[in-house]
Amino acid sequence: MGRAFEFRKERKFKRWGNMARVFTRIGKEITIAAKQGGSDPNGNPRLRTLIQTAKSENMPKENIERAIKKATEKDQGDYKEVVYEGYGPHGVAFLVETATDNTNRTVANVRSYFTKFGGTLGTSGSVAFMFDHKCVFKMKSANPVDIEELELELIDYGAEEVFLDEDDVVNIYGDYASFNNIQKFIESNGYELVSGGFDRFPNGELKTVAAEDRVELDKLIAKLEEDEDVQNVYNNLAPEE
Repeated sequence: MGRAFEFRKERKFKRWGNMARVFTRIGKEITIAAKQGGSDPNGNPRLRTLIQTAKSENMPKENIERAIKKATEKDQGDYKEVVYEGYGPHGVAFLVETATDNTNRTVANVRSYFTKFGGTLGTSGSVAFMFDHKCVFKMKSANPVDIEELELELIDYGAEEVFLDEDDVVNIYGDYASFNNIQKFIESNGYELVSGGFDRFPNGELKTVAAEDRVELDKLIAKLEEDEDVQNVYNNLAPEE
């Protein structure tokens, strides 16, 4: 699992390089969470976590407030979260998470990107089984942490991997359904919640392609990530050596 996590971390750093895009994507998630669970963070755990995530990305306070307000505006269209699956060139599997107020526009755009670069948009379930859906948290502690003891404690809450990164931030990975339990543990035990969310990791052998074949794949990834409706792009392409 560690190898897959490192792989996704590398891709995420590249994906979140543009701060404006980061704010747009987190803003949509905040709006959706506020729409579904209410605009008061105290009564909406998911919204509370997203606000902390936004702060960790240095998202301005006014942007956060604007995203929450959108959830209550009558003329604001509802965002729908839709996942598209398919294969890029050279047999690389793709999962594309979107948040859109116009699914016809979004599916047409995503299909066109796959087609343009020699891929094919598939049906629901065609590649989803190749990826594990996980919840991911980052937290800080005011006191030194015994990471092994903490991991044993968190296992009861659904955590699968717990480790310290180079900044002494505790990283927690767990089953998708364990999000609420892990969040409650963090908040009830006095830890500082830095960020929380979901991620997908390839669960099988990563796809290796020749250096010259990565050009098309990189272009497809870039095109998908540039689309305003796309939140996240996942694939099972092995990191470049």
